Amino acid sequence: MMTPTITPANQLAAVCDTLDDPAIVGPSPDGRTRPQSLAGGALGIALLHIERAVSGQGNEALAHRWIRAAASEPVSIGRNCDPFHGAPALAFMLHTARPLGGYRRAYTDLHDATMALTRQRLAAAHARIDRHEPLPMYEFDLVHGLTGLGLYLLHAHPDHPLSSGLVGYLTRLTEPLGGDTRTPPWWMPSGLAGTPDPKFPDGHGNLGAAHGVSAVIALLAYAIGHGHDTPAAVDALAALTRWTDAHRQDDDAGVWWPPHVAPGTDPIRHRPSWCYGTAGTARAQQLAGIAQNDPGRQQRAEEAMLAVLTDTTQRDRLDGIGLCHGRAGLLQSTCRMTAASTDQSRADQLAAQIPGLAAELASQLTADRHDDPELMNGTAGAALALHTATVGTPATSWDAFLALT
Repeated sequence: MMTPTITPANQLAAVCDTLDDPAIVGPSPDGRTRPQSLAGGALGIALLHIERAVSGQGNEALAHRWIRAAASEPVSIGRNCDPFHGAPALAFMLHTARPLGGYRRAYTDLHDATMALTRQRLAAAHARIDRHEPLPMYEFDLVHGLTGLGLYLLHAHPDHPLSSGLVGYLTRLTEPLGGDTRTPPWWMPSGLAGTPDPKFPDGHGNLGAAHGVSAVIALLAYAIGHGHDTPAAVDALAALTRWTDAHRQDDDAGVWWPPHVAPGTDPIRHRPSWCYGTAGTARAQQLAGIAQNDPGRQQRAEEAMLAVLTDTTQRDRLDGIGLCHGRAGLLQSTCRMTAASTDQSRADQLAAQIPGLAAELASQLTADRHDDPELMNGTAGAALALHTATVGTPATSWDAFLALT
């Protein structure tokens, strides 16, 4: 009896079959359930079934089942909610699910709660800047802060005054905080976790997508292309890309950017993941090049991604399957960069790498036992990346929360 051939398409179907029952999202180690978590709960897995249903590849009833599971507990609107948890994450999910219909009242309530939260955090951020205090990671970053909230609002309501307010805040991040110009105003006085760290006595500058300026660059590029092309936004994007250019590296393995910089340390090349590596950083640089009408920046970004994709040593550093740290993030970024490339030759070269990368991810899912169904580092995220690779451009903007679109 012959063993069935493993392909990305049939591996995608097999993974989706294992993600049919919301009961698989059990309690977290601290004993609490996580339905409202984008990263590790039912909410993130719902995005897979929403995207599959909207694209005509999945079961709409299954998508609704997961949506209800994600909203099955009282919604967090307190200090612990952020773009990846609670009201903002649920609002993002329901905005993504709009083509399926329903949930209007729930979405309105969640959206209003997200707007209120955003206003509060914007006011606190401006007050911090007015006091000339250094930037805390949780104020601005994609996962916890105003960049993540801004991506939701700019995708859901680009013309709302609060969307303009968020863009205005991000432009202030590039303005000097006072007389000390030794470090840029987006420098953080903390370690990589956003808290004091003896390894970073003078703080650090973060180039990553998850917690650094690459997500800000991607958001400003999106904003400029969607009605927020103010001189301040254009200047802010230019300031951030000049800084990343100053830290760009070029060696025999190609162009790359370090995940972070700190005084007295040498730049290091991170694995090509979404969170801190080329997958996230190069996509942000490509988006910036499009917004700035800078073909040279686009070329460098796309060539940096091609250098990773054609270097098995670099690809092999991705030991996980997930969107955050693993092959799924590299695959999804590659798909988005391929679709956005305006150079046909480079687009063809990027496209040629997708089948092999998808096959690697499918094989990895088959060879290893993956019990974690979550979105960021588990099978749901891997399935979404395989879906993009096999079906084509996503039917929804589910990967907006990664600043990839």
